[in-house]
Amino acid sequence: MSRQHVVIVGGGVIGLLTAFNLAAKVQSVVLLDRSGVGQESSWAGGGIVSPLYPWRYSPAVTALAHWSQDFYPQLGERLLDATGIDPEVHRTGLYWLDLDDEQQALEWAARVGRPLASVDISAVYDAVPVMGGGFTRAIYMADIANVRNPRLVKSLKAALLALPNVTLHEQCEVSDFVRDGDRIIGVSTPQGDILGDSVVLAAGAWSGDLLARLGLELPVEPVKGQMILYKCASDFLPSMILAKGRYAIPRRDGHILIGSTLEHEGYDKTPTDVALQSLKASAVELIPALANAEVVGHWAGLRPGSPDGIPFIGPVPGHDGLWLNCGHFRNGLVLAPASCQLLTDLLVGDVPIIDPAPYAPALAALGQKTVETP
Repeated sequence: MSRQHVVIVGGGVIGLLTAFNLAAKVQSVVLLDRSGVGQESSWAGGGIVSPLYPWRYSPAVTALAHWSQDFYPQLGERLLDATGIDPEVHRTGLYWLDLDDEQQALEWAARVGRPLASVDISAVYDAVPVMGGGFTRAIYMADIANVRNPRLVKSLKAALLALPNVTLHEQCEVSDFVRDGDRIIGVSTPQGDILGDSVVLAAGAWSGDLLARLGLELPVEPVKGQMILYKCASDFLPSMILAKGRYAIPRRDGHILIGSTLEHEGYDKTPTDVALQSLKASAVELIPALANAEVVGHWAGLRPGSPDGIPFIGPVPGHDGLWLNCGHFRNGLVLAPASCQLLTDLLVGDVPIIDPAPYAPALAALGQKTVETP
């Protein structure tokens, strides 16, 4: 075990799982969050354990996604055994309906060895009888799961609280980094400086703002997404379905999530009536019976937008001791297991699970900001 003391900034799933992995490898871990852990995009997302359209992403995203998809079932079991809280990794499969690029999707699946195939639309209606009419084509991947992200957050938090070498500080906002020359040796908070051998920035949509304290520009920005929630019978929707960029996700207890919007509104997380009506229209198009169902939840979250959705994972050049694990855009929950294992491997000097080169922060061309930082 390394004798390192690691400070992690950000308590979403990326920060929590990074802390969970590192705890087995280093002497101590301190995790800080500006509010309560897992209350931002980790809580707000849908939890599909796949990019919405995986064939449209780069090989860099695909590599992380495939490792994570294969790992999620054992992560769920491990957390359930350790905490008694089930993250509900629920394997339902996913139907994509009436795709414009269906052929490209099938060619991608054949190339990368994923079990995606065309399905006769009548078979889809037999399997999902509540699905709306008028769809003519479908492709299906049977092994795609969804994870109940609020429960994943709860189980990760409980697992960390049980570890003697991990400390959580909630309601603890980081205002700056502590420097010793060019080396980062900690962070500044209202409770005082917290020092460590390494600092991992995993602050989601806020990561770019924090890195600006060092005079660096990171292309990570908040991208708002809104979702709605219905409650139906537990066997109402047997599989996830996706059409025209909108999706329906069934939970085991009958909750159905419909999402999501994609809005560039800065840090505004206010749910809007325009989005509500749009999401309800999509819900009824996908599942007509929802026209008579009550919306039991409507919320917004902020994704950490990044170029091409490729996260930044690794050391920050010119700032020894500072590491990034951020910028996962729409796929933080999808990519979390692989991203956090890769960061852990790199930080402690283990052989990385996949080639780390595509995620290196050096590729971000971190530019010096022209404005003075306080």
